[in-house]
Amino acid sequence: MPTLLWVEGFRFFFFSREGNEPPHVHVRKGDAVAKLWLQPVRIEFSEGLNPSELRRLRELTLEHQTEFIERWNEHFAS
Repeated sequence: MPTLLWVEGFRFFFFSREGNEPPHVHVRKGDAVAKLWLQPVRIEFSEGLNPSELRRLRELTLEHQTEFIERWNEHFAS
């Protein structure tokens, strides 16, 4: 379960056995969780995050989209 980024209490990560799905990241902040597709960036699922946290989560994902996709490709190519 590689961690990609810790910022503002958000932990962005992959589950190691999800290479059969399109590129995406999981995010946890406390007990709240979300899943975002990376191409295009879009919230697939969320639970426990308020609207301003979801906006910020989307902004952070857009800021790091290229890096996340590169890391996805590296991780799941092996």
